[in-house]
Amino acid sequence: MIEIIQHNDDKKGSFEAIADSKRAGLMTYTWTSDDKLMIDHTEVDPAFGGKGIGKEMVRAAVEFARDRNIRIIPLCPFAKAVFGKNPDFQDVLI
Repeated sequence: MIEIIQHNDDKKGSFEAIADSKRAGLMTYTWTSDDKLMIDHTEVDPAFGGKGIGKEMVRAAVEFARDRNIRIIPLCPFAKAVFGKNPDFQDVLI
């Protein structure tokens, strides 16, 4: 089971993935305006590679954006690739 925990402040934030009581991944973002955030970095612990941890963090960001009517700029190459492979995430893109 993967738990995604969000940390957010006025300028930056992150989605942290917890699996087996360990930090499995981290995705960071920066607010570019009140209604836009830019995903700037995604990392997954190699011990958890190939388990969909990165995609789950992107999914959490998409849900966060939908709930608050905000848009996402995927600057991070990994996040950009996930958006490209998942047409159902496109509604929150700029």
